[in-house]
Amino acid sequence: MVAVGSSSVLRCSLPEFEFPESFSSSSKIGLVKNAVRFHPRAYLTAPIKASEEPRTSLYVNGESDSVCGGIRLSGFETDSESINNCASSSAGKNIRQMSTIGKSTNIMWHECSVEKLDRQMLLQQKGCVVWITGLSGSGKSTLACALSRGLHSRGKLTYVLDGDNVRHGLNCDLSFKAEDRAENIRRIGEVAKLFADAGIICIASLISPYRKDRDACRSLLPEGDFIEVFMDVPLQVCEARDPKGLYKLARAGKIKGFTGIDDPYEPPLNCERSPLFPDCVTTEGGGL
Repeated sequence: MVAVGSSSVLRCSLPEFEFPESFSSSSKIGLVKNAVRFHPRAYLTAPIKASEEPRTSLYVNGESDSVCGGIRLSGFETDSESINNCASSSAGKNIRQMSTIGKSTNIMWHECSVEKLDRQMLLQQKGCVVWITGLSGSGKSTLACALSRGLHSRGKLTYVLDGDNVRHGLNCDLSFKAEDRAENIRRIGEVAKLFADAGIICIASLISPYRKDRDACRSLLPEGDFIEVFMDVPLQVCEARDPKGLYKLARAGKIKGFTGIDDPYEPPLNCERSPLFPDCVTTEGGGL
């Protein structure tokens, strides 16, 4: 027996199913017994809290679930008749509508009481995305790491999404063809959005050669939360640096579709920052 507020609650044990003392009506118990059956692998360790309201909320292992006119538990299954009865009794009530996004059907956005503003207040900073774009060898990664270090020293929480790093895991299934590059940018844009929503300053550093893809990432965030930084370094300067030896391979025909050689780079038209010939940012390291 466990006391919760003014109600006493009985623990649920297998194979018997017991209910709060206030939930003793034979008709209600009959409904519950008909509606619920144990999942073979289900187990409960925490008390179950039931309400006398028509809409019943239960708390199992710290999680809550609600159904209309009956009981549903995490780890339990309900039969089709009970589901149909519940759906019928809910007709005309305020039910959130399912969505279809891309190839995902029957999905519903779940709101949480802890929102972006709460996380920003906790971190004492504003979550945003700093998107650094430019040719290979223009200094994107160096600038990203220097910016992260500078903000870290000021007590700000950041995370760098480097293009090559992300291709080591999340995007390792993508090539450098145009359609895969678009998907690469889309995925990183969505991840960056999550970081910003978490209240973190996300610094994305990748070539991202196509303007349309970068603009699509910008559109994911509220106005002012996407800061595009264009490393406006001429091709000849980047090729002279060639820190990874990729330009040499591309000129030799060993790499196809290399940005700046045989694949285009579309410069931003309205970026927030565009450092020209950033002498303070070199391939060996540097500051801001």
